[in-house]
Amino acid sequence: MQSLKQHIEHFFDTVHRALDYLALRWEAHTNRRSLIIISAAGLLAISLYLFVIRPPEDFPIGDLVSVQDGASLAEVANMMEKDNVVRSAPALRLMVMAYGAERTIHAGDYIFDKPLDAFAIARAISIGQYGLEPLRIRVPEGASVREIALIFGTRLQRFNAENFLVQAQPQEGYLFPDTYFFLPNATEDTIFQAMRQNFYSQTAELLSEIASSTHSLSDIVTMASIIEREAYDAEDRRLISGVLWNRIRLGMPLQVDAPFVYSIGKGTFQLTMQDLTAPSPYNTYVNKGLPPTPIGNPSLDSLDAALRPAKTDYLYFLADKRGVTHFCKTYDCHLANKARYF
Repeated sequence: MQSLKQHIEHFFDTVHRALDYLALRWEAHTNRRSLIIISAAGLLAISLYLFVIRPPEDFPIGDLVSVQDGASLAEVANMMEKDNVVRSAPALRLMVMAYGAERTIHAGDYIFDKPLDAFAIARAISIGQYGLEPLRIRVPEGASVREIALIFGTRLQRFNAENFLVQAQPQEGYLFPDTYFFLPNATEDTIFQAMRQNFYSQTAELLSEIASSTHSLSDIVTMASIIEREAYDAEDRRLISGVLWNRIRLGMPLQVDAPFVYSIGKGTFQLTMQDLTAPSPYNTYVNKGLPPTPIGNPSLDSLDAALRPAKTDYLYFLADKRGVTHFCKTYDCHLANKARYF
């Protein structure tokens, strides 16, 4: 019995020593295991960031990104991966689901002014953070519809210049030049309607006076579009208006150069004798009266000058190379000014 007891005690003593040894070994390697676990976790986190979360290299900064109404989360995620908004469609889906928005994605146009990671993109489409801020766009006084199409075409991604010209060219002169604020996804229809409405809003007081005048709205707008291009200040506008209405009243051709800029793209100092004698409805040297359409979209000041010309006996004017306008009552005076200033 004593021998059995000794064997049992020896067995438990051996087990105890083994457990103590293992405990010491475990404690000795704890720091190494922690380091391995932390390193593995860090490597995983870095890999997830680099290959899943980080914005793609060619992230579409400033481009409109459209989420179609009724599109599923999978369709939206795949589209955004294809358009380089995110690196991984499955990851985006999981993040949106984490926001609880898998069935309530906000459709519409988004614009991002800097690269965003997948978490930020998921949040944006989950709460409808579109990032659309109005753009300040100035249409200068006298701009033609073609010039207006170029201005908006370079700023607005949804603007179709060809469609705009189809609508706007018959309305040349009736699109009010002004400073406008449009969202980046504004279309040509929005632009056209806003500029047309602004014309009638700005000219409301003039329209009643035009209706009771001896000139039609069309004539006033066409005359104003010429004055806009020919005059340099408010005083010159009224004087030039008086000169041009005098010439029309006397049956004289207007002989102004501004319509050539509209028709053939040449200004005063580029025109040749061939240009001045070429048949064209916009050639005011061979045709009497006003051109068939306005040659641009005039300012309110030019419309006012066309309606309320200065009372004058002047029949001629020219602007020198410094922009100073010189007026004459006779042709001899006009020829003398040409010799003096050109």
